[in-house]
Amino acid sequence: MADELFTRFGGGLLAVIGGADLPRYQREGTREVARFDTPVPNLIDRAEAFSRWVAGHLEPHRDTLEVCHVRDPWSALPAVADGRRHRVLYEVNGLPSIEMAHTWPWAAPGTLAKIRDLERFCLERSDAVVVPSAVIGAAVRRFGVPETKIHLVPNGAEVPGPAERPVDAPERYIVYVGALQPWQGLDVLMRAFARLADLDGLRLVVCASVPERRAKPVRRLAERLGIADRVDWRFTLPHSEVAAWLAHAEVSVAPLTGCARNLDQGCAPLKVIESMAAGVPVVASDLPAVRELMADGVHGRLVPADRPAELARAVRILLEYPDEAAAMGRRGRERVERGLTWARSRALLAEVYRTIAPSDR
Repeated sequence: MADELFTRFGGGLLAVIGGADLPRYQREGTREVARFDTPVPNLIDRAEAFSRWVAGHLEPHRDTLEVCHVRDPWSALPAVADGRRHRVLYEVNGLPSIEMAHTWPWAAPGTLAKIRDLERFCLERSDAVVVPSAVIGAAVRRFGVPETKIHLVPNGAEVPGPAERPVDAPERYIVYVGALQPWQGLDVLMRAFARLADLDGLRLVVCASVPERRAKPVRRLAERLGIADRVDWRFTLPHSEVAAWLAHAEVSVAPLTGCARNLDQGCAPLKVIESMAAGVPVVASDLPAVRELMADGVHGRLVPADRPAELARAVRILLEYPDEAAAMGRRGRERVERGLTWARSRALLAEVYRTIAPSDR
């Protein structure tokens, strides 16, 4: 998204969360990157500190700034301030007023209500709102945002070329790719995999996008279920290596739970799109946001959320009918090639920029 913005307007500033060994500031030609890395333990205090930091970066450019593209209410707040000359595009991938109830369960209802008011204020003042799924678009409309201001720009994937099989890949495996938050359904997946114990040699590979320490609760569950010795863990792999694990899996699994975060807010699971791009049949939870991406029996199987037995049964059937599973994988790749590439997403985003900020450049 940032690359499309900077390509269109001849450069710009990317303000992001920093950490690790990344520099606080770097410049590459006409593009600058500033990273916020102030250690603030409390989540709300940290969000508000980030908002003030963004305001400080915006202030010197008030007279020349053309477009500000934001992705959360705290960075949106200084961007939509009174007296601005620039246009604001608010990209809503999630709504903290809903999502924080799951990531931060001790948040007081009053706090979440205040965050919802902040979201409404910023959405109302933005010139355009971009959403990656129709479900999230519906959640934004419930704030009173008019339909004409909401633009669907789905997530995408690059269709990869042939990838060599990872040297340590098991002979047969199913794969999960992504983060490990509770709404991802890893507990459901572990219970489903325990029901496949009779399939000799079948392993579960988890390509986690988070550090190893974040996997402790799920690994303990695997031990209690007696499947820990059949689960292979890979942590924070480069994208190219993840693509190789996907390409050689028999099935990719996306066991999203039926919680408010996935149903009321909505989601746009990259794991589903990238699995389809790799030509792998997908078994996923039957949620509205997932049905936007894949069709049951065409690109894989959709199963009721939070049902380990149904999930295990769908995986078993695909393993028993490899020719049909392979055909589903091919149709999934074709689906991505036709309408879910990043090139198409960038073209849709460029059209939004042209709508709110016409330019001769």
